[in-house]
Amino acid sequence: MDAITPSRGKGRPRLFDREQALVRALEVFWTRGYAPATVAELCLAMGINPPSLYAAFGNKDALFLEALRHYEETYWSAPWRALDDEPDLRRGLERFLREAAAVLSSREVPCGCLVVQTSGSVTTDSAEVREALRVLREASRTAFLARFARARESGELPADADIATLASAFAAVLQGMSAQARDGASREDLERLARVSLAMLPG
Repeated sequence: MDAITPSRGKGRPRLFDREQALVRALEVFWTRGYAPATVAELCLAMGINPPSLYAAFGNKDALFLEALRHYEETYWSAPWRALDDEPDLRRGLERFLREAAAVLSSREVPCGCLVVQTSGSVTTDSAEVREALRVLREASRTAFLARFARARESGELPADADIATLASAFAAVLQGMSAQARDGASREDLERLARVSLAMLPG
């Protein structure tokens, strides 16, 4: 943990829990969007003052990018690993989508995917943030594509399967699940959508 000056009072600085600060910043970005979230709101949520935020993270862009990495590692590493590790394609997709439904509908965090929810609120001034979000959106499609390529090579998918379109379709399903979660869909609702999407698998 890093020791930095707190936003209230004087005297000895309190210990600054960087991970907890990132979680609180995530909540602000999640509910407000990237551009609408102000430094003042972020500082209030994290319990620090603006000079401390800049000292610890650099600026708002850098804070968001670190919070985004924390979000991906905390919530999405396990589901993607499940898809990659499961030898059977259908079981892997079922497990991934089930875990995705749990993440997207979790009561521990605002509903919906951070990448999808904040993408529309980033201005052209924040080029690095826009690019990071674009890369992550593309990474979902790329991960599906790699798994479908393996399945085609192993014979689980037909040799003529259009895996590029299939990958784009499942990436769209994932984004749709996020949007529906933001609108209040339950975990059960999302799991039903996930099961229906499996009908897109050929063969």
